[in-house]
Amino acid sequence: MTHGPERSDTQAGRVLFLSHSHPFGAFRVGSHHYARVLAQRGWDVTHLSTPISLAHRLTGRVDRRGLALVPAHAPKDGDGVRQIVPRTILPAPLRTSGVVRLLAREGVAGDFDAVLIDQPLLWDPSVRSLSERVIYRPTDLYPEGVKNALQRRILGEVDGVIATSAEVLRGLGDLRIPSIVLENGADAERFAPPVTEDRPRRARCVYVGALDDRFDGEQVDAWARSRPDVEFVIAGPGAGPAPGTPPNVEFIGAIPYADVPALLHTARVGLLPLTEHPLNAGRSPMKLYEYLAAGLAVIARATPGIQEASDRGIEVYTDRGGADAALDRALRHPSPNRPGARAASAESWERKTDALEDFVRSIPRRRR
Repeated sequence: MTHGPERSDTQAGRVLFLSHSHPFGAFRVGSHHYARVLAQRGWDVTHLSTPISLAHRLTGRVDRRGLALVPAHAPKDGDGVRQIVPRTILPAPLRTSGVVRLLAREGVAGDFDAVLIDQPLLWDPSVRSLSERVIYRPTDLYPEGVKNALQRRILGEVDGVIATSAEVLRGLGDLRIPSIVLENGADAERFAPPVTEDRPRRARCVYVGALDDRFDGEQVDAWARSRPDVEFVIAGPGAGPAPGTPPNVEFIGAIPYADVPALLHTARVGLLPLTEHPLNAGRSPMKLYEYLAAGLAVIARATPGIQEASDRGIEVYTDRGGADAALDRALRHPSPNRPGARAASAESWERKTDALEDFVRSIPRRRR
């Protein structure tokens, strides 16, 4: 069972999320879920995402169709979250408008009870003036480059850190401020399979996510060739099938977040075929618990944050040689995966938000 949206032991306040992603595309990230649950609990929530710049539009990084889905002003969504996706001339961090000015354009005042920032590119000196509690919530490793430099500045200014994995927290070095690890969770109730489902699902594996250099398409190809009796469905934005892709692999493109549970309920196994990209070590894949919540077994490359738990239907591999055996174990797991669904329920966003609220309120206010 997941916790309901209300908590009787806390009082609501005003919170600002400075996030790397807006919620109007195919993906949902942790800040979207925290914002949703807090709004349902009575918080006044503002979610400001990375600006869409003129440079992004001219270079095609944001296409017209995607831009049309993003409102030009700051509406409150169905959960009561005020969503702001600024339009700027220059991309972050080259923009000249600080966060205070971006908020002022939408008539949003400062004086928040807390600011949580997960996008280093949104940092500027004005952020510190918005609240007596500013908390950094890194979601990835930034070993070099602009984000690394901004991250160092952020750590010198904020009051606490909520990292999405132990590896991400270690990557920050020696901290002298309060910190916790709070991994990503799942909207367990949304993804739960029908209670009446009692028949094993057919031999179908599914992947939902980005098709970038962290996704091991060669491994999916190898699985499909070794198991021609199994279907493989790949959902996500990016390149389609390469020439010579086995016929039992289907690329269906990006699908709306609202349609993901129904797709997962058609499959027996969820795929997390991560490459050996060094940044995968810090990932806390949201899909792990969404797959489990939907009743799937999961097969993944082992990382510091993803370890084998066969009793819950999580099978891992470390190299090509072990990948086929891991797939066979996942396909043999009882279906639907009820133990996995129970484990995902314990990792619901409601429970994650309980922990986030407790941490935020434990941070002493800093006088501005």
